[in-house]
Amino acid sequence: MLFKNINVLSDDFSVKKNMFVGTKDGKITYISPEKPEEDFGEEYDGNNKLLMSGLYNAHSHAAMSLLRGWGEDLALSDWLTTRIFPFEDKLTPQDIYNGTMLSIAEMLRFGTVSFTDMYFVPEMEEKAVLETGIKCNFSCGTTSFDDTPYEKMPRFLENEKMLKKYSDKNGRFIFDIGIHAEYTNKEATVRALAAHAKEYGANVHLHLSETKSEHDECRARYGRTPARFMLDCGAFDGPATAAHCVWVTDSDLDIFRQKGVTVATCPVSNLKLGSGIANVDKMLSHGVNVALGTDGSASNNNLNMFKDLYILPLLNKGLNHDPTLLPTDACFKIATVNGALSQGRTDCGLVKEGYKADLIVLNLDTEHTVPVHSEKANLLYASEGADVLLTMVDGKVLYKDGEYLTLDIQRVKFEAEKSAYRIAGEF
Repeated sequence: MLFKNINVLSDDFSVKKNMFVGTKDGKITYISPEKPEEDFGEEYDGNNKLLMSGLYNAHSHAAMSLLRGWGEDLALSDWLTTRIFPFEDKLTPQDIYNGTMLSIAEMLRFGTVSFTDMYFVPEMEEKAVLETGIKCNFSCGTTSFDDTPYEKMPRFLENEKMLKKYSDKNGRFIFDIGIHAEYTNKEATVRALAAHAKEYGANVHLHLSETKSEHDECRARYGRTPARFMLDCGAFDGPATAAHCVWVTDSDLDIFRQKGVTVATCPVSNLKLGSGIANVDKMLSHGVNVALGTDGSASNNNLNMFKDLYILPLLNKGLNHDPTLLPTDACFKIATVNGALSQGRTDCGLVKEGYKADLIVLNLDTEHTVPVHSEKANLLYASEGADVLLTMVDGKVLYKDGEYLTLDIQRVKFEAEKSAYRIAGEF
């Protein structure tokens, strides 16, 4: 495809106007203000539109779209034990597939091209991802409350099977090792999971210091912060993504920088659950790679990353009483290339020749995006997920002008509602 006469958020996060961008064989192969001589096939008119990298959701629980609105106005511990876990106990594999399909549709609609997910029944997530064309790093959130060795758990065989099947880290579906959290696992299990990840060179995905009570109780149990605990268990010996990190210390941030750990900040979810505000500016100042996540729809209540992208700088400006913090370029980097790097996708997340054609197009000609004194300011603070006109992954258009090209949206909504209402009716 050839995008013509289109504004581009380029790889240095400047806006270049009236550009031509050509994609071929899943990659971006041409960027220039001059029209190419080469035939790229279909041409897309970019008048009053902007082309940018798609967004990378660094922390989600896709199937939890079925729990949208199910647990409201509760503290995290009560939310989990009285609403979320009981509902999840009733999920079938088909339910998980149905919820994942709904979330993928939502993500494609709002410009997300890849997501890092933690849930159950990997075959269902795999099926949904391969059918729809989106990208995903998936992990099973392992928990352990007794002394059963990890190698004796069903989860070990599940992880082993998927690690062997998805050893190619260049595919659309990548399998990670999931450690739900310190407070939901025995230390021996965390050490074994970390060793399993290291054996295969797999990414580790975990929750960390989401709430003050989680952080303080870990220190009481082990005399260490959750970050130090995970470090000592080997969870950071390879690539790792730590979600939330609201209550981390300066020493924790030093660990993240030294070990190359990505923090997946989830501002909307953290606010909604009353967990607090992650000091992203401090993380960046410590040299930590920060990416953006939505968390699940049960705590967000949607997967529209433009909402999280909007509130991310506002929180940090207000938290630190400094309006200069988290400028536009830093925010776009967090939502795109930083998220791609957290997934191990080193040729994704930028509009750059040779990179994967994971691209989105936004409408610039709306009531809320004119006049255009600054394209970047409008994009960050005025644009909405609904302004996305096209979503492309690996050079294939998956969503365009209200139409899904790889899924039947009416059927997806019907099946998801059927699953959600059946389970809700059992309470």
